[in-house]
Amino acid sequence: MANSQIRKALSGFYYVYDDGKLVQTRARGVFRKRGITPLVGDFVEYVVEGDNDGTLTKVLPRKNELVRPPISNVDQAILVFSVKEPNFNTILLDRFLVVLESFRIHPIICLTKMDLLPEAEVEEIQKYSKQYEDIGYTIIQTYKDDPALLEKITPVLANKTTVLAGQSGVGKSTLLNTLMPELDLKTGVISEALNRGKHTTRHVELIEVAGGLIADTPGFSSFDFDTIEKEELTSCFPELQRASENCKFRGCLHLKEPKCFVKEQLENGEIEQYRYDHYLQFLQEITDRKPRY
Repeated sequence: MANSQIRKALSGFYYVYDDGKLVQTRARGVFRKRGITPLVGDFVEYVVEGDNDGTLTKVLPRKNELVRPPISNVDQAILVFSVKEPNFNTILLDRFLVVLESFRIHPIICLTKMDLLPEAEVEEIQKYSKQYEDIGYTIIQTYKDDPALLEKITPVLANKTTVLAGQSGVGKSTLLNTLMPELDLKTGVISEALNRGKHTTRHVELIEVAGGLIADTPGFSSFDFDTIEKEELTSCFPELQRASENCKFRGCLHLKEPKCFVKEQLENGEIEQYRYDHYLQFLQEITDRKPRY
């Protein structure tokens, strides 16, 4: 019996990394009966049944898990957002950030295609970058064939399991190709009619890069708030969470409650209006969500 990690899942097989090699395994039938689905990133126990085949016998406890992409035990996420084609979108970025915060996954924001940005729009992007940095997020700016990309990004990868996520067409495959040219991943062709990339990635896989592991994930447009309760939403906005410690009422939702310090900081310009507006929109989505049974 061995104890190792699932590095790839494809067509019903789980490829377990053990002592420098990948072992092809299948899950035990009892997993399905118990409602257990192994995920890439899981630490597992398995038994060998042949030269390079095995059966998963146990999935060890996870520190976190994501549904989309389906992966567990993630340390951090690099959210890849283009500034053009498709255009930078703060509400989509904030959706990603909120869900990652809810799972206690550290976000890093990578802005791509900076070379496509017209000079008239550079100041606006730099303003947003400064605002997110002031909140506490790391910002990496890059572009295709950026000679300094490795210097910018490799220090944050070491000894971490990292999700590489974002909309299709923003440059995730281009970013991975720069980090590991031998992958030669197919990059998507931008669909001008839809202003989004065509889906090109077919499975989730953990890839060794710069002393850490990166998950290349299928393209998707957003996260859902299915697992977040309205009372938890404030904690997913770091600047609101800090301010809320000075609200008069515990559990303040920052709507019409008296002596709300979040509203006070909003009025003083210390909290950005668009971030608060997004908080209100997400709060409404959670409030309107159908109850789970």
